[in-house]
Amino acid sequence: MKYASIAWTSVFVAGAAGALTFGAIAHSLRPDVEITAHPKAQVIKVAASAPAPSKPAPKAEFTPSDRPIPDDDFGKVVAEGQRIFNDPAKYAKAYVGNELRCASCHLDQGRKAGSAPMWAAYLSYPAYRAKNHHVNTFAERLQGCFRYSMNGKAPPLGDPVLVALESYSYWMAQGAPLDPGIAGRGYTKLAKPAQTPDYHRGEAVYQARCALCHGANGSGERARNGAPAFPALWGDASFNWGAGMGSIKNAAAFIKGNMPLGQGGTLSDQDAWDVAMFIDSHDRPQDPRFTQSVEETRKLFHDSSESMYGQSVNGAVLGSRSTPNGGTLRAGGKL
Repeated sequence: MKYASIAWTSVFVAGAAGALTFGAIAHSLRPDVEITAHPKAQVIKVAASAPAPSKPAPKAEFTPSDRPIPDDDFGKVVAEGQRIFNDPAKYAKAYVGNELRCASCHLDQGRKAGSAPMWAAYLSYPAYRAKNHHVNTFAERLQGCFRYSMNGKAPPLGDPVLVALESYSYWMAQGAPLDPGIAGRGYTKLAKPAQTPDYHRGEAVYQARCALCHGANGSGERARNGAPAFPALWGDASFNWGAGMGSIKNAAAFIKGNMPLGQGGTLSDQDAWDVAMFIDSHDRPQDPRFTQSVEETRKLFHDSSESMYGQSVNGAVLGSRSTPNGGTLRAGGKL
């Protein structure tokens, strides 16, 4: 005995927490389902269509709340971390060899998504780093910033400077989901360039869009009171060859999303790649891992198309004339 048939399809809805909710929707009559009569029961044969694959949920977006730092003993350390972050040459001078600031690369006091925000970095460690071939804690990652970007020396683990910076980062990260892939981490993802990055095209972009703030010779600019206003991008006062910004890929991604200051996203992808190539094709302080051989140092630490270290530009091999790392620390006899 045949009856009119009813087909059922399962519906899968991805919940916010990644769980699946199941339901069913009745469709119109279909002949591909047969209900067979039986004295004691009915056996239903259902030809159900395969469920559509669920789409991954988008990464959660997070913005640190704009709240005051707590007025207690913990808050005092957080506030000290904020001061160090904004002026390490003053508040962490024993470990800093230039006048760059943490906020030079981590914009809006380390808050801005797509500018390597500190709240996202805090959530991402411990993690393995190919740069030093072991699992790094967040404090070890901070040490690398002092050694390379600040052209100084690493504070020892447990030093009040590291504790303060870690407390500041933790304070900003409060309320964020524990996800190393959180949206906003690192720099804006940039597609591969349509054309090979070019020094001369990059020079034209630099003079038109960057020189006003960073100087025609890349040495940065100062405020009227003499305080550094915009960081040096190459030369003795800049980051050394071991810094992350020495990677054309990193520099291009940062520039695309954040530069010119307040006008992030206005350069084309190709312009960002070209100007990053131009900036990273200038000499700067030596890599602290220097083996006394530029060729060997490149092979060990810079063997990539993203690094100009050891490459010949305008008749000079980059790295061969670099001043020793350490900057003002070396000049002051503290290295």
